[in-house]
Amino acid sequence: MRARRVFFYVQHLLGIGHLARASRIASALATNGFDVTVVTGGNPVPGFPGGDVKHVALPPVLAGDKGFSGLADADGNPVTDAFKQQRRDLLIEAYLTCDPDIVIFEAFPFGRRQMRFELMPLLEVIEKAERRPLVAASLRDILQERLKPGRAEETLDVVNAHFDLVLVHGDPAFARLEETYPYAGEIEGKIAYTGLVAGAVPEPPAERFDVLVSAGGGAVGKELIGAALQAAGLLSNELQWCLVTGPNLPQDDYDAFADTAPANVHLFRFRKDFASLLSGARLSVSQAGYNTVCDIFRAGCASLLIPFVAGGETEQSTRAARLEKLGLAGVLPEAEVTPERLARDVEAMLARPKPSIPPLDLNGATRTAEILARWPGR
Repeated sequence: MRARRVFFYVQHLLGIGHLARASRIASALATNGFDVTVVTGGNPVPGFPGGDVKHVALPPVLAGDKGFSGLADADGNPVTDAFKQQRRDLLIEAYLTCDPDIVIFEAFPFGRRQMRFELMPLLEVIEKAERRPLVAASLRDILQERLKPGRAEETLDVVNAHFDLVLVHGDPAFARLEETYPYAGEIEGKIAYTGLVAGAVPEPPAERFDVLVSAGGGAVGKELIGAALQAAGLLSNELQWCLVTGPNLPQDDYDAFADTAPANVHLFRFRKDFASLLSGARLSVSQAGYNTVCDIFRAGCASLLIPFVAGGETEQSTRAARLEKLGLAGVLPEAEVTPERLARDVEAMLARPKPSIPPLDLNGATRTAEILARWPGR
């Protein structure tokens, strides 16, 4: 019997968190015998998705600004109707070529509303298929809360019309979908919790640092890295700092930081062993994105979280507040980040005892594969 085919759509617009989580899930699906095609729609990121899946790269689109208020092409120009038509046609062609048994939409329709121009036509093609595939949404555990009237209801209509399954990549002991999506009760029969999609248990660290500062993809991390460089100079020079800027930080900014870094600060654009470094760090300083927090849970280290809030984003603030309430993290509001405040908070966090991480389910990628393997064939 042939392997069941999975068509997995993921669009990253600003950071790389969505792509990283989807890549972990896709790899777990491939390991468990699925034939996986991942369709990406953002700028290429080395190593994502992994080499164990097929990959279709659409012409990239990016967030027009930090607030996700528009779409731009790879050159920063606003996307045109002709560009959208090209993407739509390429996506539908890739779907038809794959002829999948399962279609997974990362975030949509709970997020990525900007991509309706290509995703709603694809759903219409799927509905007309002679052998309709299973259609699933792939969601992080905490959603961006919709402030505009009608958006939550619009999402509910799309789920009811087109989706068979809503995979929530979280442990309900930590966060439940109804806490950030008001109509979760109306789709309860379609919801399956997978556990958090964390990476594998890391190898012992090759290097150890007192403070590990990371800026995610790096597109919006310049201010944090700059403040951390100065904060390091305000504290004991015996503290060893590791600053990971992210691959999207402009080269000129990276070079300027490298030129001014003191001897006890080690600057990197990217570390493949980031999860391993976390396990050896006394303190992690980062935004409060899903993947970073999963890595912190796995490593068991203390954390100081600086939630991303541009454009009215609420997801990271919600996650950070929950962790702070559980005594697992300190929180520093993005608007209050200065070298002096950061130095003060780092010093205070280093003086606290190591947190006791609760026994959360961190094996969401494998669990997703198990859930889909049990789903009846089309």
